[in-house]
Amino acid sequence: MTSRSIPMQPEKPHESIRLFENDILERLSHVHPITPLLMWCPIAGWLIWRSFSLYQLPALPVLGIVLAGAFTWTLAEYCLHRYLFHYPAKSKLGKWLVFLFHGNHHEDPKDKTRLVMPPAGAIPIMLVLYLLFGLFIPQPWIQPFCGGFIIGYLIYDYIHYSTHHFPMRNPVAKYLKHYHLKHHFSGEGGRYGVSSPIWDKVFGTEPEPAKR
Repeated sequence: MTSRSIPMQPEKPHESIRLFENDILERLSHVHPITPLLMWCPIAGWLIWRSFSLYQLPALPVLGIVLAGAFTWTLAEYCLHRYLFHYPAKSKLGKWLVFLFHGNHHEDPKDKTRLVMPPAGAIPIMLVLYLLFGLFIPQPWIQPFCGGFIIGYLIYDYIHYSTHHFPMRNPVAKYLKHYHLKHHFSGEGGRYGVSSPIWDKVFGTEPEPAKR
């Protein structure tokens, strides 16, 4: 008697959670992972290039403020994730908005088209933050600062995408992957940092390790 091999069943295509009844709005809620890089990288480069070509700012201070902008992103990332994306809404509208911005990601963390921020959501957030930074940082220094801030955002976006879809065997990358996946699946809460755990440590939102 010969054993018969069981034919492999084709993998079913992933079905995203539908957020809008309107087809156009629903389409805008999805984004190809390469989109933020193609959209924001030229803007960041243009802002930094203007620092030299138009304003003729010295190189070392520009580099310093670019790094400061990228570091500031890590705090913005933490605050957005903790206070906006995990806001404990009470009203029906509030709960829907939280689900729209972030709750759907927790419901379906493997959805490749919702792991990076769609331009429809990223543009207004970036505009509000630019105006906010403008209250404290004068021209022309706000331009390289925002260029660095955008670079920090892109680093976050692709770390976040990678934690859900790549093995990340480098020790630092592996640590960030496990750190973020615990935010999703440990049931302990906290761990709002994705590109860096530093603000969880500062504000005490990193759960204590389980005692043996």
